[in-house]
Amino acid sequence: MAGSAPARSVSSGVPTPDSPAAGSSGKGESKASRRDYGGRTATQRRAERRERLLAAGLELFGTEGYPAVSIERLCATANVSTRNFYEEFPSRESLLIALHEQNTVRAYEAVLAAVAGELDATMPQRVSKAIRAYVSTAAADPRWTRIAFVEVVGVSPAVEAHRTQWRERLSQLVEAEAALAVSRGEATDRSYKLTSMAFFGAVNELVYQWSNNGRQVPLEDICAELTRLAVAALTAP
Repeated sequence: MAGSAPARSVSSGVPTPDSPAAGSSGKGESKASRRDYGGRTATQRRAERRERLLAAGLELFGTEGYPAVSIERLCATANVSTRNFYEEFPSRESLLIALHEQNTVRAYEAVLAAVAGELDATMPQRVSKAIRAYVSTAAADPRWTRIAFVEVVGVSPAVEAHRTQWRERLSQLVEAEAALAVSRGEATDRSYKLTSMAFFGAVNELVYQWSNNGRQVPLEDICAELTRLAVAALTAP
């Protein structure tokens, strides 16, 4: 669990390429702070710092685990000051949420794209494409897998609220697919809310165990097993 945030670093008062110019009111960028350094504007430098922090979070959270990583470690890895960190993220958990959001958005959009042109496909075919798109995107890298399926669990109420929000959105995809299958006579007409929740629990556990054990089983086998599970759930009375 994240503790209280460490004290912010004290600025020397001397303007640097990564700090606001002296005399800035804090309510907007001064002319000095908008100055180009190395051909990059202040906005570009800030965006680069944010990307470095996200990359540091992916590497450290994804290899050592969220509880083991301090803000100081993140800043040292990203080569930014703690002051710069707090300009981008209010807390360590907000960086974790940003990483989870980034990965889940990619997976969600991959699912939508996979089934968008498959309206004439059968339910098992659509389910297979959706599952492969989700798993191959969300678990593209072992570090993403650990963050998405392990490190975000039980961190704090804020992270849990974020996870719950996404779980509901993903469950709605399953329910929508079930509704389409029901309309075509391919699935049993019943509520699939609990089914969708149970299915994503199975996805999370199977994908994590697969990745944590060296990914020795081919990805196609993982997707095939999840497809069988989903189709069986959709056609069960």
